[in-house]
Amino acid sequence: MTLFMQTKLLVYAKILTNQQQSFQTRRLFFSFCAFTFYLIISTLPACAETVKTSCPPKLVMATPSNIDNIFPDWDKSCGKPENFIYSRSKMLSELAQANIVYLGETHDSSVDHQNQLQIIQELQQRHPKIAIAMEMFQRPYQGVVDQYLAGKLTEKELLDKSEYETRWGFPWEYYAPILRFAKDKQLPVLALNTPTEITRKVARQGLESLTASQRKYIPPFAEIDISNEKYRQLSLQAFQQHQSGGHGNSSGAERFFLAQVLWDETMAEGIAKFVKANPDYQVVVLAGQGHIVYGYGIPSRVARRLGSQKLIQRSVLLSPPQEAITGKDEVAIADFVFK
Repeated sequence: MTLFMQTKLLVYAKILTNQQQSFQTRRLFFSFCAFTFYLIISTLPACAETVKTSCPPKLVMATPSNIDNIFPDWDKSCGKPENFIYSRSKMLSELAQANIVYLGETHDSSVDHQNQLQIIQELQQRHPKIAIAMEMFQRPYQGVVDQYLAGKLTEKELLDKSEYETRWGFPWEYYAPILRFAKDKQLPVLALNTPTEITRKVARQGLESLTASQRKYIPPFAEIDISNEKYRQLSLQAFQQHQSGGHGNSSGAERFFLAQVLWDETMAEGIAKFVKANPDYQVVVLAGQGHIVYGYGIPSRVARRLGSQKLIQRSVLLSPPQEAITGKDEVAIADFVFK
């Protein structure tokens, strides 16, 4: 892990565990967290045993003039490199067959949000029963979102009553067209995220500090799986460096890691519950890339909850990852990458 990435994660740890940080500082945290979380995870296989080399994700782009420049370390067992260059329509044909589609965004990229809307619109034309699951709204405000979709609240009332500006805060116009489309087509929208005060409290004091009323917004403790060693490594490394400066301790590192996992588990539970209750719906999940890459965050936890059920999940990164395209881990970073 580079010094840059360690420093970034330390900053995030301080922000998450300090209730007194300004909103602008917390917003900066969420802006960069997904990118850096992905970047750190992508370096970890160098420190861990690799089971096998994966094939790369499919690139959604026009056919390049020199494929060797795109796939410099091509694994010949994957097939022909040109088979991994996809058009948008070809990608959509595959996505249309999935039960759950993850659209991994960079939160402050307006282009990512434009692509999210276009993909949702095109999938909905193929499969009218679409549900949109959003990290951007927190669980206690599901009723507020439902009221907006039913025409009982204006957009301003939706923002005010969901506390959007203080709990998410990225420009509303990034997401407004998606909500307007859902309202127009009467599509369900799932408020996925863990309430901010719960995540922060867990990072500071652990799960046992939560009250009974707070626990109803997260999965049962037994379902919060912290066994992923790659997640654990990046969290502990950051806090070990923090501790060397006299500002942290190992129990704090474990709680920070737990808070990260809690985000994933809470969102995964909401998705899995909807799929069980509505098997005829396709669910499109809007979340930061850090919750999606390699399937470590939300997708693996949804699959665990729906274990015996036939399930097809597909993931899309709407911005290219900052590393070589060829796979270096036992799984590809995503199914599709916009490039």
